[in-house]
Amino acid sequence: MKVGITVGDINGIGPEVIIKSLADPRLLELCTPVIYGSYKVLSYHKNIVKDSQVGFHSVSNAKQAIQGKNNLVNCWEDNVSISLGKSTVEGGKYAQMALEKAMADLKDGHLDALVTAPINKHAMNLAQFPFPGHTEFFTHADQKKHSLMMMISESLKVGLVTNHLPVSEISGTITKELIMDKVRLMYKALVEDFGYEKPVISVLGLNPHASDDGLLGDEEEKIIRPAIIELKKQGILVAGPFAADGFFGSKQWQKCEGVLAMYHDQGLIPFKALSFGFGTNVTAGLSFIRTSPDHGTAYDIAGLNVADEKSMRNAIFTAVEMAKSRKEYYASRENALVRREKQSAGLNE
Repeated sequence: MKVGITVGDINGIGPEVIIKSLADPRLLELCTPVIYGSYKVLSYHKNIVKDSQVGFHSVSNAKQAIQGKNNLVNCWEDNVSISLGKSTVEGGKYAQMALEKAMADLKDGHLDALVTAPINKHAMNLAQFPFPGHTEFFTHADQKKHSLMMMISESLKVGLVTNHLPVSEISGTITKELIMDKVRLMYKALVEDFGYEKPVISVLGLNPHASDDGLLGDEEEKIIRPAIIELKKQGILVAGPFAADGFFGSKQWQKCEGVLAMYHDQGLIPFKALSFGFGTNVTAGLSFIRTSPDHGTAYDIAGLNVADEKSMRNAIFTAVEMAKSRKEYYASRENALVRREKQSAGLNE
């Protein structure tokens, strides 16, 4: 199984946590890593990670990747000026080049999954990257109308109706149809990528106390509840809308397989309070598997060799497990279809 890993912002901790993750001997037993970046940049960061024995095998694309080695696709030959801990146009430019090269290999079918090291939104903007973040880039590149940003850990899976959006725009963006699309994407991911047979999804309200029966807003009654009712009619096990604070405070999240939050901070603050450093960011609803660590570029500690690689390592392991689960799901469906066709042919005879 080939897993692509983009280098992210060269001024952040992405290269460091990649190098530290590759030092784990279990990784090469599980997959064939394909790093998208630059030999020069990774060599620079290897000098920061003391005593690193990680080596790289250069390839032109993931098709040439060799099992048992850490393969590197050199996405640029430039002599790059690295400014550790700073948001620069170079940081955005080269992060984008790595993303585009990895996306090309995904489209050509050379990768089974992709893991992305953190980018900095300001640096990407300086480089005129036309998307708010990774999620929107991959959704566009995969020609999907919607995808679902999910944060997952062993015990909690949180999805978002809206992603990187100003708070002032959230209410006007949320619709019944959007909520239904996001729930369906979560349900599909829970079944295909995580192996649940009949997952239960809890939907949070938008307003404090889920509006207190209309006293604090009407989105729950006009938009969210009708979406939930319609989804139940379609056979999806979904409940809500729940008041977000009480839902997490009373540990109701432990009684379901997935939680759908209305906006970024509503879902990610409790998730990171419970799982920071161990979580994985997943983009569900794509034709391929994409994960990333649950942290950012961490400019404040870049170059200090103190970055913890656990979340990046978990993102790689999660990508492998999701890819395996999806393949097994479709293989089992295909086998079931063949059995039904054989049974039907026997009855017709």
